[in-house]
Amino acid sequence: MKFPHGLRILTLIRILAGLLVLLVVVLTATLAYHVHIEPVGGKMSRLIPEPGSMNQHHEAIAYARTLDQRELPNIEPGAQAFSKATQLMSAGKMGEAREKLTSIFNIFPNSSVARKARRIVSDMNLDALLGNRNAQGRQIHTVQPGDSYLAIAAKYRTTVPMMIHLNSMKRLKGIQPGDKLLVMPLDFRLLIDQRRQSVSIWDGGRFISEYPALSMRGLPAKSSKVAIKQIIGEHLGSKLPSHDENYCSADKVIQLDSGSLQIRAWEGPVVATEAEENELPHGVLIRAEQMEELALLVRRGNVVEIR
Repeated sequence: MKFPHGLRILTLIRILAGLLVLLVVVLTATLAYHVHIEPVGGKMSRLIPEPGSMNQHHEAIAYARTLDQRELPNIEPGAQAFSKATQLMSAGKMGEAREKLTSIFNIFPNSSVARKARRIVSDMNLDALLGNRNAQGRQIHTVQPGDSYLAIAAKYRTTVPMMIHLNSMKRLKGIQPGDKLLVMPLDFRLLIDQRRQSVSIWDGGRFISEYPALSMRGLPAKSSKVAIKQIIGEHLGSKLPSHDENYCSADKVIQLDSGSLQIRAWEGPVVATEAEENELPHGVLIRAEQMEELALLVRRGNVVEIR
């Protein structure tokens, strides 16, 4: 018995559909066995990773998300910038590192790393200012007949101690016409910040260095501007001018032109009793080694802002 041509095609389609359904059933069963019971190996393992590794992968992703969302603390922007700055310093990119550190205490002054960033920038600036023979602002003076250290210092708005430092002299020595002396104007300003309990040096609006204060007494409550009256050394009960031969080994004192206010070194206890506090001089006390550095960088007439 012969079937019409159309019926033969329909029967063939039904057979193929049945085989396809059977194949899907077999593959599904094999996949279920492979994932839930035991890996079957062969091509199935190449097409579908081992179930254990898949589960571990998903668990790892879930754990990472948990850490990211719940357990890892939020890193403050200042700390992130500090981390970047340390990387730049390690790579020798000191200029970029200084800019990054400066941005921390300018933009994030309350950051936990702001004080540390300021201290590092201070060290960088002072190294560049005092250690670099070709630092910006330095000039070479050729000694003329009749010149003296005091006259040269006055001409360039600097000090004799700074000239001694720049020219690597242990003490003052005689100068002759034609001698060359390295000089650097000291046109910085000081900021006595009562809130921060610190004294800082500024070149216009550019931060140079900062020194923490051990004590501040007798300062005006309102912001004010004064000037440096003189810088002296105290040695064995005597007050020495900066050009005295014993000045370098003396305790430095910066006297201000406002009453008895001064900035001076202090080697006593950091925390004094109330009675001892009343005996302290009016003004600002800082550590002796920091006072040496501060006194070297300023001169008579420098503006001092108190706030």
